[in-house]
Amino acid sequence: MSYGDRETVRRILQDSGDTWAVVGLSNNTRRAAYGVAQVLRRAGKRVVPVHPKAETVLGEQGYATLADIPFGVDVVDVFVNSGLAGEVADQAVAVGAKAVWYQLDVIDEAAYARTTAAGLDMVMDRCPAIELPRLG
Repeated sequence: MSYGDRETVRRILQDSGDTWAVVGLSNNTRRAAYGVAQVLRRAGKRVVPVHPKAETVLGEQGYATLADIPFGVDVVDVFVNSGLAGEVADQAVAVGAKAVWYQLDVIDEAAYARTTAAGLDMVMDRCPAIELPRLG
């Protein structure tokens, strides 16, 4: 099943705003989150790291949770396993994000239903680093 059609993907990447909270982003350059963060930055997005260590990554101050970010977040990009992802989606709704993006292999159908019912755009099991070039 597809979670997020082409129009939803386009809307999140082009229209939802430029502040992306990347949950699971750390300074570990071997992790997928780091590479995707670099792609998002090259696409003009502000990438805000969200990780328990709250470390600065790629020059941007990190925060331990979404609720700790003292400014608005447009998109929440989720690099945690599916068992933890639902809670992150709920936090994204609580902080007023416009969209939630679950990375490859991150799927939580109940969270998808809750998040979209709350009015947010959402995609699951996709990667913005793959989808951005497809938009042309």
